[in-house]
Amino acid sequence: MELKKIAAIAMLAMGVSGVANAADQGSGKITFTGSIVNAPCSIAPNQDKQEIPLGQVSNTLLAGGGEQKAEPFSIELLNCDAATKHTVTTTFTGKAGVDGRLGITGEASGASILLRDASGKKIELGTATDAQTLNAGDNTLQFSAALKGDGTEDAPVAIGTGAFTAVTNFTLAYP
Repeated sequence: MELKKIAAIAMLAMGVSGVANAADQGSGKITFTGSIVNAPCSIAPNQDKQEIPLGQVSNTLLAGGGEQKAEPFSIELLNCDAATKHTVTTTFTGKAGVDGRLGITGEASGASILLRDASGKKIELGTATDAQTLNAGDNTLQFSAALKGDGTEDAPVAIGTGAFTAVTNFTLAYP
């Protein structure tokens, strides 16, 4: 009789452990990151690390200082307190290119990234943009980027083909 009880308990224990093993059909890890800043606005999630594709640009378009069609991008600001600060500027930094533009790295050469504000005004790398008015609540700072040949008609620069990357950091200030 004791042997039957022990066998029944052992069978039950194996059945429970089998259910526990079957329940784990995948697992993972989620890490939440961010930072707290002393500013009147929050930067929206995924806006602090963007990737803007500029596509495959013809070397003949860039020859003599040619420029591709600008690609828009934005920085979303959330929950702005316009009562304390009324404007914001943006400063872009990175590898220096020709004429205050953002330089590229990689196989390609002879071109750089031209940044512009929402009005189409050129943004000089390392120089704050004109102040933009903040509204209470959410705001969108709009910009554009275009690949531009480094040469001119009078002083052409050879355009080297291949992949490129250009990385810029941005810093907001609330004057």
